[in-house]
Amino acid sequence: MRGNGNFNRSNTNTGRPASSRGGKPFGGEKKPFGGNSTRKPYAGGEKKPYGAKPRADKPAFAKPKDNAGSQAEPKKEDDFFDESKPLQLEGRNAVLEALAGERTIDRILVKQESEGMVKVIIAKAREKGIVVQEVVRQKLDDMSETGNHQGVIALCPAYEYASVEDMLAAAREKNEEPLLIILDEISDPHNLGAVIRTADAVGAHGVIIPKRRACGMTATVVRASAGAAAYIPVARVTNITNTIEMLKKENLWIACADMDGDSLYSAPLTGALAVVIGGEGDGVGRLIREKCDFAVQIPMRGKVSSLNASVAAAVVLFEVVRRRS
Repeated sequence: MRGNGNFNRSNTNTGRPASSRGGKPFGGEKKPFGGNSTRKPYAGGEKKPYGAKPRADKPAFAKPKDNAGSQAEPKKEDDFFDESKPLQLEGRNAVLEALAGERTIDRILVKQESEGMVKVIIAKAREKGIVVQEVVRQKLDDMSETGNHQGVIALCPAYEYASVEDMLAAAREKNEEPLLIILDEISDPHNLGAVIRTADAVGAHGVIIPKRRACGMTATVVRASAGAAAYIPVARVTNITNTIEMLKKENLWIACADMDGDSLYSAPLTGALAVVIGGEGDGVGRLIREKCDFAVQIPMRGKVSSLNASVAAAVVLFEVVRRRS
């Protein structure tokens, strides 16, 4: 049960390999997960838990260029590398969630003679002292990055990324066992937005993405998250493998979504946990897989052997929620 404050979990009935991690467990002066027994990491040349085998380039749950359920748009250099780019929030739900949350909004543009939900947005914005400017629809069409602004665009400062330490601190403050999602080179903004939406639904404490060769927080991502981007912190890190090592020192277990892993439904998914999901084309990279504690795979009964990355993330994360409940 989440929120019981008990971060001290032994290996009894978990099926996990014994732990050799030093230091304190997440959440207080207690023994590390697994006590003092030795534990071999998931790395080349050593014992690999749960049947995961090293692979060169096999996808986690997605075929190359498989973006089912999303309309992938051409990769923009700014989407991947420009962290200082101002953020546009487009669409009624995205702007309403931003007004309800703590996000800073510089200005809101609405089409002339607005009605319905846009009028509600105008009223809420004026209550907060945010400038509202009426413009012709063509101006919104020209500015739109998503192609579906619904008559309203909010102009915000550049997205403020969180830190991994902030996420762990939030879990401690709520007296909950941490649940983090690590994304390895997700390039489709619709996939990233969908994962953030799922992260909010399962009560995760944050999403971690790499700075290079991956989509950043853009207007398309925020819109695809259906407002969840206003509530789920996203950290952008230079090196995913170093981040995994840091999380291990905080006594989080790292589960890798991989087609060569053991069944998701028998894997140990309780306790402080980070779930690694691979990119749409190549899945989880080899070096990152080797840093993980164990690998899990979703049993597939149909003819297609893979799932879209965001769908796979949802299946794994809701199984984590089921175990915790």
